[in-house]
Amino acid sequence: MPLIPEEIISQIIDQTDIVDTISGYVTLKKAGRNFKGLSPFNHEKTPSFVVSPDKQIFHCYSSGIGGNVISFIMKVERLTFPEAARFLAKRINIEIPENTGGSPYQRGQREEIFDVNALAMKYFTDILVSGADRECAVSRDYLKSRGITLETVKTFQLGLSRNEWDGLIRFLKSKNVPLRTMEKAGLIVARDNKEGYYDRFRNRIMFPIQDTQGRVRAFGARSLDDGGAKYINSPETAVYTKGEHLYGLHLAKQAVIQKDFVVIVEGYMDCIMPQQAGFMNIVASLGTALTTQQIRNIRRFTPNVVMLYDNDKAGEAAMMRSFDVLIEEGISVKVASLEAGEDPDSYIRKHGIARFEGQIERSRDLFEYKLDRLCERYDPRSVSGQAKICDDILPTINRFPHAVMQAGYVNRLAAKLGVSERALNVELQKVREGMRQPAREAVVETKPKISISRPVESSLLKLLLEEKDYIQPTKQEIALDDFQDKTIRCVVSKLFELVDQGVEFGTTDLLSSFDDQDAVQLISRLSTDDQLIAGDKQKIHQDCLSRIKKDRLKNQRKELLEQIKSAEQAGDQTRLEELRQQFLQSTKN
Repeated sequence: MPLIPEEIISQIIDQTDIVDTISGYVTLKKAGRNFKGLSPFNHEKTPSFVVSPDKQIFHCYSSGIGGNVISFIMKVERLTFPEAARFLAKRINIEIPENTGGSPYQRGQREEIFDVNALAMKYFTDILVSGADRECAVSRDYLKSRGITLETVKTFQLGLSRNEWDGLIRFLKSKNVPLRTMEKAGLIVARDNKEGYYDRFRNRIMFPIQDTQGRVRAFGARSLDDGGAKYINSPETAVYTKGEHLYGLHLAKQAVIQKDFVVIVEGYMDCIMPQQAGFMNIVASLGTALTTQQIRNIRRFTPNVVMLYDNDKAGEAAMMRSFDVLIEEGISVKVASLEAGEDPDSYIRKHGIARFEGQIERSRDLFEYKLDRLCERYDPRSVSGQAKICDDILPTINRFPHAVMQAGYVNRLAAKLGVSERALNVELQKVREGMRQPAREAVVETKPKISISRPVESSLLKLLLEEKDYIQPTKQEIALDDFQDKTIRCVVSKLFELVDQGVEFGTTDLLSSFDDQDAVQLISRLSTDDQLIAGDKQKIHQDCLSRIKKDRLKNQRKELLEQIKSAEQAGDQTRLEELRQQFLQSTKN
């Protein structure tokens, strides 16, 4: 997603009340000049989450997470920075160009496609819900026979495309939508003779494919007769790339966060029916093996996945293709199964949601599932079968990031096949040598590091953040190298730079200038800590500078002593005398 101009980001932060925004997620109570509440990121009994309305920042002391209001929305809603900025901008009616950073044509094109898709979705839904003719009644009866309620139709904004060639075209024309925009959105198709257009979707139940913010990216469509393909989808457009989105995630995301796992199924109805029955943490991959981008979209909300694809050869093959990518992306994977011939849609209608939930609870470890399937495919009692099983499963074992996990799976594989671990490790080493992978980004979300630095450096930085008049005198008396903590040194360097440039800045401006999360968390922690600085600030400033200077001299003397020792061992009398004079001078300071 393209960059949003800094001036717009500043407007969003300045015009958003951080206390009011966070109060929608956390119960806050006044505590002096700040507000406190229980952490939304960790389970705790004693409130450690602090919001500073003066500085428009927050800090969670139990997790180390901190920042401005955009940082909070990114974390709690699992959004990217541009998504979080747009989320807040919409609430306070600040207009953000959809494609800031692209050409004006591209910006307009994407915005137009989102708008026309929203109009099309409403058109299709209104026909299905309110249409009075026989075609609409038959479509509603079809969905009713599938167990879909009217409330679910409205929740998922399902629709109907009429069995006519230009119904949508006529509707969108009445809304002054140009034909070129309809075509760019993939809603209409040019006739073979290039004279005019016709609706892409006709006589089909419509399934809007929405992103995590609820914007319509594309449509899936199921035929209501035997003509043509059973399902068709929108083509790729400026806002839709096949394999990047997951059906139902915009409705499932809060449940996914709360339960910390997501069930992934194949099709629309397999997602809709469980959600209708109250099982919300479920999404659909739209009938394909998972892509890297889909997995990364999931990882924003949870690192735990239960795969539940159709219990047939196609479903099994799609899951098998997904396993290695899921592992490489840091996802913990389990596999659930239903009886042969059943999918989540039919299973829930036949057996109910409780039994479905039981199947999810009995999901199996990915390794065990894959090994059992391979043992069904190849004879585990024959040498050739054992070799084929190993050839297929050892690359999967190699993708697990932890050596202990790899060793455990090798042990289980050896027990299952009745072969030695030594032989398996020989083959595993061959896999490693043949599959050298470039370093990949860390994907498992870890607890943010809390900088534990020298108290004197923390105290001085806290003072500089509170009293900017002390920045220039500090710069004149000590150097950046005098700060041992690299994160504090980084923040102080930025303070020196801003003062030299004569820039007026607040805490939120300072936070926005850092991509380094360690620096962001340090600033938010020090800025919300009321206990660190107390008393005469002038005296505190001088005491901090004196202590840092003393430490500098102490380190210089230690280094000189080491150099003196080296000179003595080398017998370099000239260098030795020079170093002794330097050491003597240092003791007089």
